[in-house]
Amino acid sequence: MKYMGSKRRISKNILPIILKNKSDEQNYVEPFCGGCNTIDKVTGNRIANDINYYLIELWKALVNDNWIPPNMVTEQEYNDIKNFKGNYPPELVGFVGIVMSFGSKWFGGYSRNKRGTNYAIEGRDNLVKQIGLLNGVEFYSGNYDEFFIPPNSIIYCDPPYYKTTGYKIKFDHEKFWERCIQKVKEEHQVFISEYEAPSDFVSIWEQTLKSNMEAVNMKTSIEKLFVHKSQL
Repeated sequence: MKYMGSKRRISKNILPIILKNKSDEQNYVEPFCGGCNTIDKVTGNRIANDINYYLIELWKALVNDNWIPPNMVTEQEYNDIKNFKGNYPPELVGFVGIVMSFGSKWFGGYSRNKRGTNYAIEGRDNLVKQIGLLNGVEFYSGNYDEFFIPPNSIIYCDPPYYKTTGYKIKFDHEKFWERCIQKVKEEHQVFISEYEAPSDFVSIWEQTLKSNMEAVNMKTSIEKLFVHKSQL
């Protein structure tokens, strides 16, 4: 799935680091699963959570119920779904809110271009290719600190980045980092993608990339993967 902030481009670099010491019985957990472009490349026990209820309902419908998205969504339909979400199935709201939106930003404006791309078909086909890679994933919808994480899990966090825009939900970054420390103390292995982190976290990988929100704001940033210094 094309998704704002997706780690699809760097998954091949960071996953070997994250999964280096993973045992067969360990759970791999993503509290901010988004477009599932990292967890779909992991095998074994997997748990995916996201605060966007409609996004998770979309994943459940696709993976568990074999739901197939529509092959056309007009701008009028887009606006009606945006304004009257309760009148539509949640999986359709999730599909339209992301796949049919400019820059994959949640209801960030109806996608169109001069080539006349049918974003519904493009998005549907991308999702259909991805579905088989997500069989067996446990999906939850809620805040990152509100769902159960099994003992001794590997936790990969891709939260809203500090000092960036594009997310409508206010995010408490200080509370998030405190939560990461707590999970490390509980003997989970915790990895965090961000541009910067508190001083007791250490970057173990980094790479300069153009933002994948290029259509909105072209810029270059240094993607980093952090762990708490006690994990070194």
